[in-house]
Amino acid sequence: MSMKRTNVYADPEDLGIIKEAAERRGISEAEIIREGIHLAAMANRVWDEPLFSRTFEGAGRTPTGEDVRDAVADAVLHDDEPGSAA
Repeated sequence: MSMKRTNVYADPEDLGIIKEAAERRGISEAEIIREGIHLAAMANRVWDEPLFSRTFEGAGRTPTGEDVRDAVADAVLHDDEPGSAA
């Protein structure tokens, strides 16, 4: 992958932390900065498709703890039935 050079302004305290981390990890300061740029890029990326493309049936409200327990118990009971695929 080719790299593109860029210039940014950074807080001196942040640069000091990066310098210490680079020494501790045995890598260059530039590598830590590249990791940070990549994390920022991924956090702000807009995807072409939504993460969840399907909709699910539901009650139209946030399930209660009792709803969750009932659903899990029902699933466990169905998994224990003869002939169920596990």
